[in-house]
Parts: sequence; C-alpha cells; structure tokens
Amino acid sequence: MFKGIDATALMSLLFEQENDFLGVYDLHQNHYIRINRAGVQMLGYPSEELLLGQPQLSFRSHPLSSEEWTELVGRLKQKGHVEEETEIKRHTGDTFWGRITLKLFSGDQMMLVRIANLDRLHRTERELDHSVRRYESVFTKATIGIIVANEKGQIVSANHMASQLFGYTNDDLMGVSIEQLVPRSVSQYHEKLRHSFNNNPQSRPMGHNRDLYAQRQDGTLFPVEISLGYFRLDNTLYAVAYIVDITFKKETERQLLEQKANVERLNTELEQKVADRTQALMDTLEQLEQSKDELAQALKTERELGELKSRFVSMASHEFRTPLTAVLNSTSLIEKYPNADQQDKRQKHLQRIRASVKHLNDILEEFLSVGRLEEGKITAHPAQVDLVLLVEEVVHDMSSLLKAGQTVDIAIQSPSSIWLDPSLLRKIMVNLLSNAIKYSGEGTLIRIEGHCANQQITVEVIDQGIGISPDDQQHLFEQFFRAKNATNVSGTGLGLHIVARYVELMQGTIQLQSELNKGTTITFSLPYENHPLD
Repeated sequence: MFKGIDATALMSLLFEQENDFLGVYDLHQNHYIRINRAGVQMLGYPSEELLLGQPQLSFRSHPLSSEEWTELVGRLKQKGHVEEETEIKRHTGDTFWGRITLKLFSGDQMMLVRIANLDRLHRTERELDHSVRRYESVFTKATIGIIVANEKGQIVSANHMASQLFGYTNDDLMGVSIEQLVPRSVSQYHEKLRHSFNNNPQSRPMGHNRDLYAQRQDGTLFPVEISLGYFRLDNTLYAVAYIVDITFKKETERQLLEQKANVERLNTELEQKVADRTQALMDTLEQLEQSKDELAQALKTERELGELKSRFVSMASHEFRTPLTAVLNSTSLIEKYPNADQQDKRQKHLQRIRASVKHLNDILEEFLSVGRLEEGKITAHPAQVDLVLLVEEVVHDMSSLLKAGQTVDIAIQSPSSIWLDPSLLRKIMVNLLSNAIKYSGEGTLIRIEGHCANQQITVEVIDQGIGISPDDQQHLFEQFFRAKNATNVSGTGLGLHIVARYVELMQGTIQLQSELNKGTTITFSLPYENHPLD
C-alpha cells in the first residue's frame, strides 16, 4: 500500500494524522523541534512557530522547578518512558486535565511527547459520580418500595423501604424469588404473567381494575399498588417494581363507603320528595318552554308568510293588471273597427291581446314551477346535449325580444356531446338571457361564455345593464324579491329563485356579481358526464 513512499514522508504523515498532541523535544537544546497540527490547536496557539519557541516541556499550569525537571529526566532515562496526569495550560489561559506520555529515542537525545486531553474522561467520571448519588437519593432513600428482579424472577436489588414492607432485611431479600412476595394462591399465575412481561416488557401499572395483595415474610397479606418498569443491561432484561402499601388508603376508603351509605340512606326519602316536586315543576316548565318555542316558530313563520304575501300581492297587482288592461283596451278598440277594410287595425290589437295572454301564461307557469319544485315533482333527467347548439337555439328563439342595437355574443368551448338535463338547462338559459335583455339598454352587448374542465361545465351570462346593489344581491334568489332599482320593469321576482333551484337539482352552483349602472354577471357550474352509464 505504501510502496514508493519515502520513510521520512510516511513518518511525517503519521505524525500529522495523530489527534493528540505530538511533539519532538530536543533534550540538549531544551526546546521543541516539531509539533503536529493537533497539538498546536489543542494548546490554542496560532502557529507552530510560536509554540516551538516556548521553553516548557509539558505546558503544565504549574511549571516544574529545576530539581523536578532533573528528577523527571532521570526517571525517563532509567525507565525509557514516563506517564502522568496533570493540569495543562493553554495559550488562552484556560486549563484542561491531560495525560502526558514521554518516551526517549535517538540515543536519549530526543524525546517524544504525547499529551491526551482527559477533560471528557474527567467529566464522564463526575457525571457517573453524580448519577450514583442521584441513584442513592432516588432508589435507596425512596419512600416507596422498589425491587429489581432479573428475567428468572430473582431479586437482585431492593431498597430499604421494600425490605421494611415485606419484613426482610436487605440481605435476606437478595436472591429471593419474586413469587414468594405474592399470595400463594396466585403464585403460579403470577409466574405466567412474569414470562409474558419478559416477552413484551412495558412500563405500566399492575392489576388493572383488580385489588392487589402482597405477602410478607411471615405470610400475612397487605393491599398494594404496583407499577412496573424495566431496563436492559448487557442485553439482560431487568424488571423494576414500584410498590406502595395502601392499607391505610383501603381503610379510609372503607370508612368513606360506610359514611356514604349512611348519607345516601338518609337522603333517599328527601331526594324522592324533592324529585317528585322537581318533576312536577319541570313538566310545567317544559310545557311552557315548548309553548314558547312553538309560539316563536309560529310568529317567525307568520312573518315570513306575511312578507311573501306582501311581495306576492305587490307583484300580482302590478303584473296581472298590466296585461289585463292591455287586453281590455284592445278589446274595446276592436269594436271600433267593424268594417272589412279595417282588418289590419283589428289584427294589431289581436296581436297585443295574444302577447298579453302569453305574458299572463308565463307568470302562471312560474307560479306552477315554484309549486312543483316545493313538492319535489321536478327531477333531473340527463340526456345527450350539444351545449353550443342549445345556447344558439335559445338566442335565436329570443332574438325577437332584443332591443334596438342589442347584440348577443356566444363564446363556448365544450365537447360536442355531454350528458345533462336539456329541459332544465334550456329553462335556465332562457331565464338568464331574458333578464339580461330586459335589464339592459339599447345598443348594449350581452356575452354568453362557457368552458369545460374537470367534468364540469361553467357558463357565464354577462350584461351591461342597470346592475344590482350589494344589499339587494343578498336576497336576489329569494321568492318574489325584486331589486329596488327594477320595480319599474315588469317581473315576478321568481325567475332567479327558480334558476337557483334548477341548478341545485342538477347538483351545481350559481353565483352573482354585479355593480350598479355597470352590469351583472351570473355564473353557474354543472357537473356533467361523457357517458350515460357514468
């Protein structure tokens, strides 16, 4: 492995690889001629050169006198090497405990000096001493009994309290089987439990929900509470039992139980009387509370019905009066055109009558739709739908309602075939587009946008209409509710409520964003499938 390496270079390499202080000391010139890097760092010097100029041999915190130096050199020449432990002083002034080893070589002219830092060893020894003292404080002087047993159940250690509890001296307990400290009636069962603990040791209390008893040396029994722990030493398992004599506790519990029984017996009759009277009072209070809740619920329902009634009456009085008035006026005017050459004028009024009747029919249809929704008679029936074609058909059918200059722009990206309820989807689009046309002015643009992602179709109807205030937006999906700025436009206040219910039936969601005098965006999302079997 070291073929081709010069011997001097190899020694230098080994010298520098050493983790302890290594120095070569010239006994004739009384100074170091070489110190490894680890030694320079150990003594806290910035460089080897500065360290080589120091006259000390071992950098002791208390340097040797000339007599001590002469005696040390004499012992070294006699034995060939000297080893001792002393306090070493670093360049920074702090000290550490070190082991100095001196060896002569090169005809007793040179000396190899090794200094090992023993701080960690001394610290470990101090910690061990503290640990022993803590052990004596916790174990030996503990006020509960502590017993340590090996895997065979033989006691290897016990504190003074344990010996006192079981009537043994400390020496008598050593080597005793743990089964001798339990009642004879359960000793065999306890042995099985011990084997089970050895196989699966756990720190836990013993005798869950059971009374435990221990047996003294004289055979008498006493109640105990025992907790188990364990540790391993040299791959050997040791069980630790923490034992508390609860004789006094048991006696106290017995007295408390007797007193409790007496108190319970004395209180039974009184409690029965109080219970009877309390029950009568509770029944009365329950009836009053029930009546209160029923009254509050009835009042709430009455208020809600009153609000719905007021909205309905207000809406119906306006929405029915307008077409009925148109029908009445047109009927009266038709009577004024009896001649055959006045057919075009009669036709004009007949068209007005048809439009008014259709309007009345639409209002009644909305009422009927709400009723069917409330009764659960409307359900979704998915079928194959071409979304783009459906929207285009709705826009075409409603083109006659567009005001002067109004345009509808369609931008929908969707698979050519998805599975949704086409009837409900058409009603949703008709209602939303109708609102967009109705509440937007002439020359405005209405946009219908849509896209599909993650098996969900999202459609937006965007208008540039009158908008809705933030306060009104909170109630817009309620029955018969109409925004304050829309009262002069015909409507039942049911359209968006019905749309929201249709979207809910199709397991979708609907949202509304609006700003007064700028427009409204209504967005609904519906889950869809690509195949009916899904």
